[in-house]
Amino acid sequence: VVNSKKLAQELHFVQNSTGGVLGPQDSWLMMRGMKTLGIRMEQSEANTKAIVEFLVNNPGVKKVFYPGLETHPNHAIAKKQSRGFGGMVSFDVGSAEKADELLGKVKYFTLAESLGAVESLISVPARMTHASIPAERRAELGITDGLVRISVGIEDAEDLIEDLKNALE
Repeated sequence: VVNSKKLAQELHFVQNSTGGVLGPQDSWLMMRGMKTLGIRMEQSEANTKAIVEFLVNNPGVKKVFYPGLETHPNHAIAKKQSRGFGGMVSFDVGSAEKADELLGKVKYFTLAESLGAVESLISVPARMTHASIPAERRAELGITDGLVRISVGIEDAEDLIEDLKNALE
């Protein structure tokens, strides 16, 4: 979806000439999903805000990374460029051992390298999505061994918070 007829024509040409076109089933699924995207994003973001508030006040969490926090270095940019702050949050529990313990205790979060699902997902970037990056470079980027990333879904926020609370004890 673009707002320029000229750009739409250019993109159509590129898609047609390179074969970058979705199949019928994928297209149908995308169209179906778009109908509920707004409400799913609202619920995910509301859940995320509640979880962030819990994490910020939890002694087992060293630092929380979420653009909705005024302390986040990109808060002003995110506020200006979007209507909300999304459903993705990272937090540091201090060590790989504590991250492993958390992963072993959560019940509602699915261990996965993905985002944007209706269910809540959890990962440890240092050992999953960013494992191929040298440790020194990960440290420069702030990707510590204790960094945990969650993509918050649309489940009941209280259930998710209780799950994290129990896992962080």
